Amino acid sequence: MTRDHGPSIKDDETYEALRREGASRQKAARIANAGRSASVRGGKAPRYEDQTKAELYARARELDVTGRSKMTKDELIDALRNS
Repeated sequence: MTRDHGPSIKDDETYEALRREGASRQKAARIANAGRSASVRGGKAPRYEDQTKAELYARARELDVTGRSKMTKDELIDALRNS
């Protein structure tokens, strides 16, 4: 039986499955709260390699990636993929 994680998690079952698979709390919460809308957008976002460093930096700021100001483009891509 899934545990109620409070109002901050919309889909407790998905959250717990992701945590069991090793996802961080932040990543599991983001995915669990995205719901079905995430699958609709899937594959339509531009590849990180095709974006400018400024665009990657802006996305890293949205996700509150630490140390982003000193990162190269490749480091930003790695950090975004692992956040």
